[in-house]
Amino acid sequence: MKGYKLSLIAIGVLTLVSSAQAALKTDKVTLKANRIVEYNKLPTSANNFSEIFSQGMIYGRLKANIFYYDWENEDKAGNVKDNAVMGYGGSVIYKTAPFYGVSTTLGVYTSQNPAWFRPDAADVAYYKSGKDTFSRYDVAKKGDFGMTVLGQAYLQYNISKTSFYGGRQLFESIYTKSNDTKMIPNTFDGISMTSKDMPNTTIKLAYFTKQKLRDHSTTHDVIAFGGGSTNVQKWSENDDSAVNKNLTVDRIGDNNSLIIASVTNTSIKNLKTNVSFAIVPDVLSNAVLEAHYKIPFSNDWSIIPGIRYMQQFDNLDASYNVANLKGKHDGYKNPKSLDSNVLAMRVDIKKGAFLARLGYSQIADKADIVAPWRGFPTGGFTRAMAQYNWYANTKTYMLRAGYDFSKAGIIPGFSMMARYAIQDFDDKKAGVQADSNALQVEATQNISKNLEAKVRVGYVQVQDDIRDINGNLRNDISYGEYRFELNYFF
Repeated sequence: MKGYKLSLIAIGVLTLVSSAQAALKTDKVTLKANRIVEYNKLPTSANNFSEIFSQGMIYGRLKANIFYYDWENEDKAGNVKDNAVMGYGGSVIYKTAPFYGVSTTLGVYTSQNPAWFRPDAADVAYYKSGKDTFSRYDVAKKGDFGMTVLGQAYLQYNISKTSFYGGRQLFESIYTKSNDTKMIPNTFDGISMTSKDMPNTTIKLAYFTKQKLRDHSTTHDVIAFGGGSTNVQKWSENDDSAVNKNLTVDRIGDNNSLIIASVTNTSIKNLKTNVSFAIVPDVLSNAVLEAHYKIPFSNDWSIIPGIRYMQQFDNLDASYNVANLKGKHDGYKNPKSLDSNVLAMRVDIKKGAFLARLGYSQIADKADIVAPWRGFPTGGFTRAMAQYNWYANTKTYMLRAGYDFSKAGIIPGFSMMARYAIQDFDDKKAGVQADSNALQVEATQNISKNLEAKVRVGYVQVQDDIRDINGNLRNDISYGEYRFELNYFF
């Protein structure tokens, strides 16, 4: 009955909302719908040492985020509590003028929680999406709410159409994302390169030794989970929601590295392809093939089919169970292996301000996919807000629709998007949730040239009569989630 009600709501919303979303474009930057910031204006080259700083540029941003998480049945969902929190702050990024191709970028970010709109220190473990406005580790360890961190600090060298970066940086790839939907982005320490010297080709390489998730004030290992029996231990290393909790510091150490290579090509008209590879030495490796082909029709209509195939390889050869992210391996065929794969497909239908998408993904009945770097394996195909649908033997069907009212000349600066996902998890596996339907609706309004407001609402209805392989009734984790975000650039 719950799924039926949510399906009716979804049909109504998708009918009304008939991603085509408005971006906020200032003189200096563009804030895209996926929260990636692109620079419209960069410092001009310096002619002498003093101009390195005098011709540098400052990019300021004020942010506020409010989160409310409402469990439908707290007593049936497990150890949970309704929660609400506010984060406010922003960032100041300074870029020096390039001198013989060399420049520096420094970015300071802050996220603060007003005392009247934040959890008690004893309750931070219950917080879901809003947890990224503070550091659970800092609260548990020192009682400190709020964070002020050096989010970016790197040297850059440009030669022709190739750029080299060294230090703390954002890195967008299939595997890694800045994922700047909260207060502070996800960043990495190391070196990287982006090259566009080859025609119609972008090559990206990276070697990262540390990561700093959005809710951490200091860096941590790129993949190792803290482990231990206390929250301080669990939150001390990589505690991303999608982390594999079997890969603890005690087992794989805290000195792991993440190596990425990616090649994107658009040489064939209307065809965009990507080949990517990632490896955490002695733990796992991952290869991706992705392609999207645009088929144009009359009157500006186009259909764009796309496919992604991801293969995960086990390099660990573990003597312990690793297949399930949460450590609950009942129902897994080979719990000591990380070998697995993802097949995701989608079809986009576009015309001007309108976009519709039908997506499907299937995870092999092997291991869960390891992806604690905010580049979601099913992202852009079937992933809905706050959902993790890359557990073994999971199938997801998604319908998405968006309309940019600003681009259509109807409502300046306004756009809407909705997505509805049907998530079919493996009923017998102990470490995954019950089947569910997820509906997300978001509306964005550019209030002025520099100010944007966004509202996001998500509803998830979970089937409450499913038992796992051990006969245990799964928790009814149905919930509603509400987010409000403000961005102001100066």
